[in-house]
Amino acid sequence: KVILEKRSNQSIPFEIPKICPVCNGVVVRAPNESEHKCQNQFCNAKIKGSIQHYVSKNCMNIDGFGEKLIELLLDKKLIYNIADIYTLTTKQLSHLERMGEKSAMNIVVAINNSKTTNLYRFINGLGINHIGQNASKILCAHFNDDLDLLRNASKDDLININEIGEIMAESIITFFQDEKNILIIEKCLKAGLVFKTSTINKKTMISDKIFVFTGHLNAYSRSKAVEIIEKYGAKSSSSISKNTDFVIAGENAGSKLKKATSLKITILNEIDFIHLLDTLEK
Repeated sequence: KVILEKRSNQSIPFEIPKICPVCNGVVVRAPNESEHKCQNQFCNAKIKGSIQHYVSKNCMNIDGFGEKLIELLLDKKLIYNIADIYTLTTKQLSHLERMGEKSAMNIVVAINNSKTTNLYRFINGLGINHIGQNASKILCAHFNDDLDLLRNASKDDLININEIGEIMAESIITFFQDEKNILIIEKCLKAGLVFKTSTINKKTMISDKIFVFTGHLNAYSRSKAVEIIEKYGAKSSSSISKNTDFVIAGENAGSKLKKATSLKITILNEIDFIHLLDTLEK
């Protein structure tokens, strides 16, 4: 397939490779996927990407575990997947290039600190196709932070969850049916992962309400605003539907605001939102 890439205001044709330049694996675009991907599960580039995602801020948030370190660990064959992170020792790390004992100790401490986390971070970190941070939160809230319930959920169970569509449900089912994925998960759990139960304050006026944020907020980052409403039992959605209860419209709100107006959904500007939060705090 030949597609066009824009460079310096010019369209330059190039062909999507059929062979992975890293491992020589076959490159294809699977059904319901927007990207062509290498199909070799042992491709070093894929493994590197999966580990980078797992240790990132929105997932397990392992401080100091950067791209260069991951490349070095893969080159030295000290890790092969995300579960191997938990087997690393200070001694192994301190022998790596440009890695002193103190730096090695700090990384091991960061790895150990990451073992106590929220389940949604772990689910997000697994890299399930079509399942990002928001979907991970929705799934964990629905299954009460019970990994076994999620792993054993049927397609019907999943598609009945608000915002979990058929493609997402199929992706989840496929992921948890893969024996390799199950072995990696079990190895992570045996390493001592502890999932904190999501605690919600007393029942409030926004408990179980669905919020959609659009535009720029000055007082809070989008992630912080979502964190606050979730503390009070509300849910965040990335899209507007008839089930949406509140739309928080910041600066330069676009098409979502128009849709909310047409559906007669309650719209709050940032000042209204802050007043709502003040009310909840009382």
